[in-house]
Amino acid sequence: MPFSRPLGRPSYYFGLAANELPFAAFFWLLLLPTALAFTEGDIDSVGAWVIVGLAAVTTLGPAVIAHRALGDRARIEHAMAEGLGAGWRAAIDADLAEGLRRRLPLARILFLPILKRRPDVRRVANLAYGDAGRRNLLDLYHHRSRPQDAPVMIHLHGGHYSGGHKNSQSLPLLYRLASQGWVCISANYRLRPGAQHPDHLIDLKKVIAWVREHAHEYGADPTTLFVAGSSAGGHMAGLAALTQIDPAFQPGFENADTSVTGAIYLNGWYGPYFGQGPESSPLAHITADAPPFLIAHGDLDPLVPVADARHFADQLRRTSANPVVYAELRGGNHAFDLYHSFRFEAVVDAIEGFAAWVRTRERTPQP
Repeated sequence: MPFSRPLGRPSYYFGLAANELPFAAFFWLLLLPTALAFTEGDIDSVGAWVIVGLAAVTTLGPAVIAHRALGDRARIEHAMAEGLGAGWRAAIDADLAEGLRRRLPLARILFLPILKRRPDVRRVANLAYGDAGRRNLLDLYHHRSRPQDAPVMIHLHGGHYSGGHKNSQSLPLLYRLASQGWVCISANYRLRPGAQHPDHLIDLKKVIAWVREHAHEYGADPTTLFVAGSSAGGHMAGLAALTQIDPAFQPGFENADTSVTGAIYLNGWYGPYFGQGPESSPLAHITADAPPFLIAHGDLDPLVPVADARHFADQLRRTSANPVVYAELRGGNHAFDLYHSFRFEAVVDAIEGFAAWVRTRERTPQP
């Protein structure tokens, strides 16, 4: 674990930002300081020119990182074709295909990568879904025009099950979907050490039950409901998708409908919960009726080895009768979903396309 080393946490976050935002790193760390040095007349010695030369060589690093990130769009497209079929785009209903984005938002990626909010989306904050105080609050995002019969996306944050909070991760995804007429949920949940498995999963089931009961008040049609998560939240989303309507994880609300239409697993953990047996892993709950899954994982993730993601996707494909999309992101770090980056915006487009494909199939009677 990199956080256990001296300066591990700050170096991790610095590396994450540089890896996911190479253009910003180039501008703020190389171009701007060098330009200021020239402007101030400080490049007036051999030593100064040596530093300029080193800065020029250093630009190769961001260039390589950017090249990898730009290539992920094609790699994700290949993963979609592999998981859904070569003609997956043509199979989407016309009304759903019309809203899919055809190109990346370059201006936002290059100039406003950390700005998440959108003027056409309203955030309704701190709605209670349970009795655990602020750990049982959720935020709801919807278009200001409040369209009716909106599909729902629920997202759970990461944080090792011991930290983190709603309104922090995958916000480019939630705001994008809400701007396209979805109702999106970002929820807190109880944390370690006060809570243990399956307390977190029970909280997510409560969120799903809350959506079934209340989301229509915001224009949602909760019969179409996707569950997503990042890191620990991905682990939780995977468990929820694989234990639908299981009374063992719904104490006091056993009869609530906690089924989901599909699952989005981002830079997740796939193994057992801390110190508990294999039954606390999503791997233990894979069955033939698992819902459609989209899994995205970086091959340079320092917290969860990419081999774990490959193994989970392989086991899911072997057993599930539903499609599994596994997108491996070349050069991708853990928590790649924090920014409007080339990599995550390509993932956002894939999630939107995946959801449209699944929704189209839901409309079509299956033999």
